Amino acid sequence: MNILLEEIGVVPVVVIENADHAVALAEALVEGGLPIIEVTLRTAAAAEAIELIAKHVPDAVIGAGTVLNVEQLKLAQNAGAQFIVSPGLHRPVVEASQNYDLPIYPGVATATELQSALDMGLKTVKFFPAELAGGIPMLKALGSVFRDVKFMPTGGIAPGNLRDYLSLPAVTACGGSWLSPADLIAAEDFSGITQLAAAAKAIVTSTRVL
Repeated sequence: MNILLEEIGVVPVVVIENADHAVALAEALVEGGLPIIEVTLRTAAAAEAIELIAKHVPDAVIGAGTVLNVEQLKLAQNAGAQFIVSPGLHRPVVEASQNYDLPIYPGVATATELQSALDMGLKTVKFFPAELAGGIPMLKALGSVFRDVKFMPTGGIAPGNLRDYLSLPAVTACGGSWLSPADLIAAEDFSGITQLAAAAKAIVTSTRVL
């Protein structure tokens, strides 16, 4: 999973209000070159959306985000989630994910939280909220000390700063919600979402030599 993250470079963070949009949205992101998709558990439709994508979009690697407790993790796993993302570091969620053999990327914002993540056996974590938590200077500082750790910064990432984040050796991929705007989803403008994904993937390709 970590190798795939490094290769793809960007993970769309998706909020789905209507599960009927799930398959077309995932297909649009895959077509644009971003097959790793995080569906946040912020809506009543999220679990059904994950299940539909898992069943009908075989080229997608579908994960659950905003996982706050073990009950939500079990819901996501039963729906077919292939990885878990949390906004913070919560040992019960980490341990449950490890028991299910699901890759998990919990959010950290400080050196203390990162040390705790290492104690739980994690080597790749979400850096959240990236811009508010210090952005690139903070990642450089953390990366200089925790040299074996990889980060997936999320929160405030956009096309204008994506290249700067991806240029950091410690960054494996960036998460972003700009790739699936609510207005495009509501309008069922999935070709527009494909264009956003392709533009982001082009930034990855021009930034990294893999």
